[in-house]
Amino acid sequence: MKIGIEAQRIFRKNKHGMDYVVLQEILQLQQIDTENEYYVFVAPGPDRCVESSDRVHVMEIGGSFYPWWEQVTLPRAVKKTGVELLHCTSNTAPLRCRVPLVLTLHDIIFLEPRDKQNHSLYQNMGWLYRRLVVPRILPNCRRIITVSQFEKQNIISKLSIEEQRMAMIYNGYNEWFKPMDDQQEVYKKYMDERGFIFFLGNTDPKKNTERTLVAYSKYLEQSDVKRPLLMADLDQAYLDGIIKRNGIENIRPYLHMPGYIPNADLPYIYGAAFAFLYTSLRESFGIPLLEGMACGVPVITSNTSSMPEIGGPNAILINPEKADEIAAMLIKLEKDPKFYEEKKNIGLERSRLFSWRRTAEELLSLYNKVYSEA
Repeated sequence: MKIGIEAQRIFRKNKHGMDYVVLQEILQLQQIDTENEYYVFVAPGPDRCVESSDRVHVMEIGGSFYPWWEQVTLPRAVKKTGVELLHCTSNTAPLRCRVPLVLTLHDIIFLEPRDKQNHSLYQNMGWLYRRLVVPRILPNCRRIITVSQFEKQNIISKLSIEEQRMAMIYNGYNEWFKPMDDQQEVYKKYMDERGFIFFLGNTDPKKNTERTLVAYSKYLEQSDVKRPLLMADLDQAYLDGIIKRNGIENIRPYLHMPGYIPNADLPYIYGAAFAFLYTSLRESFGIPLLEGMACGVPVITSNTSSMPEIGGPNAILINPEKADEIAAMLIKLEKDPKFYEEKKNIGLERSRLFSWRRTAEELLSLYNKVYSEA
């Protein structure tokens, strides 16, 4: 079987969630599948994170404008290489595809009410593109993969997809996310001392950055320790707006914002942190939740969408819309050492249920099933 995998963005330097998912799937398939042949379609970029091998051919095809790349360049490459099945991995796919199509639909946030405060042109254009394309491609998909039971039922309910066309395959996490002996003190690239609070906030409204910062302000008011907060990838003007609107100037001296943090440094940051805040309003899966637990840091996460499913029944769950709950949980972790160790160990145990190898094995089984039905 000749399998095509769309991985348009994996060569870009600053990768995000969906990029890491398909990258790890490819790397694992490269190791476990000795029978099928793969053509991985990527756009040019500086980070050549996967190389061709005997059965995996990395096809660099031009065109940086994503809609043109997906709707014109990709179908041409599919036809030229003669692949017999195409897996599109990032929510969208070509409107016309001559071979059986498998789509990974990570979420359908683009169909949910839009937060009018989001002024990111990139995010808004992506939202509009998905809103236009996805309803038109779904009837052409032999299988629609999603990444949690929560999202699977959400898609079935809102898009009236037949359950037999749906597949749920959990994501994994990279094996280097584990308790680390940081002999080189990598965390010191970002913070002077251990024991800080870590938060992966950004301007996407679903990440709940504003309420989380309000919660951090309340934590500072109640804490005797007053741990600093390390935040990644947040725009300064956006932060200033949050502080002004909420009157939380008290947080400024305690904030550290280094910008983009390479994935390779994250295990050391998790390992040096006192707690990790994963307080999103909505996630279809939540890989950072797994990464934090696997590194042995207590993770405060939300009681909404997929997060209770991934974190498990004994996760530290809070209502993400209530800043007081987030602050209170930080104080509890700080004042109750037994509770802290219990949640740390529960997270380590829970994370062992997930792996990229398991993800790839289930994906390969799905490819074989779709091909046999064609």
